[in-house]
Amino acid sequence: MSNALVTTSAIALPVPGEQLDSYLAAVNRIPMLTAERERELAIRLRDHGDLEAAREMVLSHLRFVVKIARGYQGYGLPLADLIQEGGIGLMKAVRRFDPDVGVRLVSFAVHWIRAEIHEYVLRNWRIVKVATTKAQRKLFFNLRSAKKRLGWLNREEVESVAEDLGVSPDTVLEMESRLSGQDIAFDPVDSGDDEEGNWTPAAYLTAPVDQDPASTLEAVDWEQQSNRQLANALAQLDERARTILEQRWLSEDKATLQELANRYGVSAERIRQLEKNAIRKLKSLMV
Repeated sequence: MSNALVTTSAIALPVPGEQLDSYLAAVNRIPMLTAERERELAIRLRDHGDLEAAREMVLSHLRFVVKIARGYQGYGLPLADLIQEGGIGLMKAVRRFDPDVGVRLVSFAVHWIRAEIHEYVLRNWRIVKVATTKAQRKLFFNLRSAKKRLGWLNREEVESVAEDLGVSPDTVLEMESRLSGQDIAFDPVDSGDDEEGNWTPAAYLTAPVDQDPASTLEAVDWEQQSNRQLANALAQLDERARTILEQRWLSEDKATLQELANRYGVSAERIRQLEKNAIRKLKSLMV
């Protein structure tokens, strides 16, 4: 098959917008393809990368995109957006369609149209993504239709749904809880009611200290200032005192008192005294 990329810009498709009714009317006026014409166009696209053939194939199937998109209106998302996402799926199907397999494009394209709409619904149904794993995504589109009554599922229904969809009962319960929840503003506009405002997430959810920009900046500034003071204070010590502190406190491979005693030819107790005096002087210089 040709490597030509079938895109909206390449074939100039109509896009549903504010005038959705006009778009739907225009789509329904586009004639459907016969099996012979569809095969001819598909061969032209596959063998020659004919984008005009791809355009005709896509346009003639937009009515099916609209029909499928209408089935997802229950998620509260704009029909125009659902149609547009389904159109992307249709174009992907056209690019991969093989006329020699012996099936019509509409049968092949249904999977691609639904897949793009599913992705759009999952991204936009809630502010917080509710389905991340394969099992959760399967449940998202099947759980509501699997429920036999309003309200929460009982244990028997949970196990029945889990068996039908090939997931664990715990996953069913978790997904039901997610679907029953609602998005709320983290820091909504003040209503003037202090009691009501205290229940907003901004009032009881606190960010870790290390994620607060002000605290992070303050910590970095304090560390930089402390490092400068330490460097200035060390520079005012004599070489032996500075070396002892560096070897005992600032080096990754810290030296023992005896190792330093052997180096300077004194006792370990003398090194301990020099270290203690150096620390005292260092503290006075950093005040």
